[in-house]
Amino acid sequence: MVGRLDEVRDPVLQTVPLGTQWGTADPFLFCVHHLDRYPAANEHLGPDADLEARDLGTDFSGSDGWSMYHGSVVPGFPQHPHRGFETVTFVRQGLIDHSDSLGATARFGRGDVQWLTAGAGIVHCEMFPLVDRTGPNTTELFQIWLNLPAADKMVDPYFTMQWSEDIPRLTRLDEEGRRGELTVIAGRVDGAEPLAPPPDSYGSRPDSDLAIWHLVLGPFARWTLPPAATAETVRTLYVFEGSMSVGEHTVTASTGVVVRPDEPVTVTGGSPGAEVLVLQGRPIGEPVAQYGPFVMNDRAGIERAITDYQTTGFGGWPWPTDDPVQPRDVGRFARHADGVFEERT
Repeated sequence: MVGRLDEVRDPVLQTVPLGTQWGTADPFLFCVHHLDRYPAANEHLGPDADLEARDLGTDFSGSDGWSMYHGSVVPGFPQHPHRGFETVTFVRQGLIDHSDSLGATARFGRGDVQWLTAGAGIVHCEMFPLVDRTGPNTTELFQIWLNLPAADKMVDPYFTMQWSEDIPRLTRLDEEGRRGELTVIAGRVDGAEPLAPPPDSYGSRPDSDLAIWHLVLGPFARWTLPPAATAETVRTLYVFEGSMSVGEHTVTASTGVVVRPDEPVTVTGGSPGAEVLVLQGRPIGEPVAQYGPFVMNDRAGIERAITDYQTTGFGGWPWPTDDPVQPRDVGRFARHADGVFEERT
């Protein structure tokens, strides 16, 4: 008598089409992928182009392949408040000029990550300076909103930089010699230890099982991700360029797949290869009340956030304009609220 073979389980639990804001699962709130192909810069670090037809202040048009967002001269997001969650900003191309109500400021990009725990409240701006007068000035980034548990909603805000040169990356060749690379922003994997998140981040909790990975697969390259720590963890693979296969599923660009967390998952790049953002975490499992830039657990928390911001300005705005930018020739750096200065070439 021949024994029954164990049934092979489908590794894909759900398929998620991607829009402007990617749908994410607890503990994440959402993810946005910005890709703007800005032209050459003018003398003010903005695009050397006619802006007359754009709705300046709220330009999300994508006209000619780029938007000004809330910027009027330089693209980006002038000062705005946050409370009750975290932002993780992974910049692949271009630069961001950051300033905040703590007094911290930075210019970062080209592979850097900024991790900001808003906690009890912070005001910051994120401008996209265009530094090349001959162009183009492509800017590409992911901004991930990560929730905080109720116990940590009112922690002190904290600003952390993860410089590209320090972020762990795993490079492997599969059995056919095809190449893959995994950038480890959060979540230990295969011996690669990520840089530390902010001290009161949800990612600093050992039981969060938080992971943020960027996977690049060459054409037909195979990569196996190890199982998550718990069966409750939610793991989603977002294909934003190229295509890949997971089990019997072909996943094309602008598609996410929720996969089984408690088993290894093997993915294979399609003929053009693939670029994938992996978001993983154990759900916080608490009510979420959101009003614009405030994320709390109930309506009372939102009302308090609005009142506190109107009363205190979350510490006030110490900069001379709502949208400060650094001079063109300034390189990557960070000046933290405690005065610590970092500079990168």
